[in-house]
Amino acid sequence: MTLEWEQVIVDALDPVALGRWWAEALGWVVVSNDPDEYEIRPAPDRLPGLLFVHVPERKQGKNRLHLDFRPVDQRAEVSRLLSLGARHADVGQGEQAWVTLADPEGNEFCVLAARRSP
Repeated sequence: MTLEWEQVIVDALDPVALGRWWAEALGWVVVSNDPDEYEIRPAPDRLPGLLFVHVPERKQGKNRLHLDFRPVDQRAEVSRLLSLGARHADVGQGEQAWVTLADPEGNEFCVLAARRSP
């Protein structure tokens, strides 16, 4: 296979602000701080990254693609993300084991429960 997953592109009104938010939320590093294409990665030489690109319009509707994260302590991580500026999001998921949040520009993501031991 010759494909390597380079990054996920995230449309943003303010790529720098949103990229900085995600860098702090994930503990990632900034590899490009261009105001129109702000890129973060787990480490400078690790892929995939997130590339935040400027678009003039606000997000409309539910994302067709979203990220899921599985922390060790779901409750603590949800609290931490909320304190950074995330907010609870209702995309019609109902009662679930995961928590759906939205970043400062409204992009949904999920914080999953801990894996169950076999």
